[in-house]
Amino acid sequence: MKIPFLFAFVCWLLAGRSGLLAAEKRPHILWLAGENLAHDLGCYGAENVRTPHLDRLAAEGVRYTNVIATNPTCAPSRSAFFTGMYQTSTDTHPMRSHRSDAYRLPEGVRPVTHRLRDAGYFTANLKTLGGKEIGTGKLDLNFVNEGPIYHENSSDWSALPKDRPFFAVVNAMESEYDIYDRQTWKQARPEWVGEREHAKIATPENVRPPPYYPDHPLVRAEWARYLNSVSGMDKRFGIVLEQLRAEGREEDTVIIFFGDNGRLEPRGIHWCYDSGLRVPLIIRWPKNFPAPAGYTRGTANHEMVSLLDLTATTLAIAGVPVPLVMQSHPLLGERTAPPRTYVFAARDRIDETEQRIRSVHDTRYHYIRTLSTGPTFASLNRYKEKCFPIYPLMRQLLAEGKLTGPPLALMQRTGPLEELYDLRADPHEIKNLADSAAPDHRDALGRLRAALDTWMVETGDRGHLPEPREIVAPFAKEMHDWFGTPAWAGGGANR
Repeated sequence: MKIPFLFAFVCWLLAGRSGLLAAEKRPHILWLAGENLAHDLGCYGAENVRTPHLDRLAAEGVRYTNVIATNPTCAPSRSAFFTGMYQTSTDTHPMRSHRSDAYRLPEGVRPVTHRLRDAGYFTANLKTLGGKEIGTGKLDLNFVNEGPIYHENSSDWSALPKDRPFFAVVNAMESEYDIYDRQTWKQARPEWVGEREHAKIATPENVRPPPYYPDHPLVRAEWARYLNSVSGMDKRFGIVLEQLRAEGREEDTVIIFFGDNGRLEPRGIHWCYDSGLRVPLIIRWPKNFPAPAGYTRGTANHEMVSLLDLTATTLAIAGVPVPLVMQSHPLLGERTAPPRTYVFAARDRIDETEQRIRSVHDTRYHYIRTLSTGPTFASLNRYKEKCFPIYPLMRQLLAEGKLTGPPLALMQRTGPLEELYDLRADPHEIKNLADSAAPDHRDALGRLRAALDTWMVETGDRGHLPEPREIVAPFAKEMHDWFGTPAWAGGGANR
């Protein structure tokens, strides 16, 4: 697949104009990547969490409130914001694809770290500080043949240079299930992150899970565990920020905190609901560099933003021209495109589970189109059946006739179908307005349908091209070998 691209001419034409900083001295850039995270921070108004370090970051930076990931799970989402291209445009949309074939990114599409390295940045995926773990070193990209993503020997904090700018990433692990602990399936939170006081902040008694789950002790316990993991993540990132401050680098570093996809809950991660797509984003600009246009310290920004825009924004901060082919838009400095009216997302195969779902948000409404047939939320995904105990609980309650209301509707939902939600009136996306006769709802449905159709054509959405069966079949076997297959699904590895 080729993408026409007059890169050399564009670079010559735009050199010194597209970036925020074309001078020799450029800021360091630090990405703090939270796993599977929604707006569950104190600075976003969340209850039963303690996030003082990220709250301080928001108070000193810009907090974005309408940021939508391009995919509700890690590998396709990361493949998008690592390249600045929708995963559906670059054939990286199925979960963990192209791990064992000769696939290369399309012409003109490169990892953001390669562009930064060419501009003189040292690139690092940090895992350790003083011999202790601070990050997972996660990549999880749907391309593996592009050469090293980061500089070699760059996983320890001590590798960060003092004589040139660096781009570093710290990936948290708290909001993630530990798939290697096959007995308890506990979320991983290393002891060294500090005292376990954060584990007492949210309790099954004080949390309020969303109404699309049954009111059940297990649901409340899982919700509390997730919120406590967010508090633990804040403590981890606090250690990183304190180290940056202790070394006198804080005011030379642009700090960007974000979630890589939506919340770690059964109807969050993997699904194109708001809980699976809406993520936090905070950008703090250092005092030793002039603040760019569009940046006002201590404010909230409510414009529509795609997490894809992380790429072009990072390049602009580094003074690197943003290629015209890139679908990402800079959020700061000279804007190469007006603020987005609509923000798009897509979900395709995740492990062995094949669903094709598309999504578009505006500032008020969210439209979801499921193009695949059969069960949606109730479809089989072995990883989630094993790691997310709410799933088997809901199946049990359904079989016993004990599910009612939104949880029952969720378990019975099948595709193809359309969904439309008014996020102001219905933030939990309970009432589907796709069949509403109200003029406002009919207008929103028509606008968002048309916007999604246009986006799918203009971006060359490749989701309609089926993956060969010989590619998909091994995923079913792998997931069966890892997690088993529930009895209700027949017990076979190829289900």
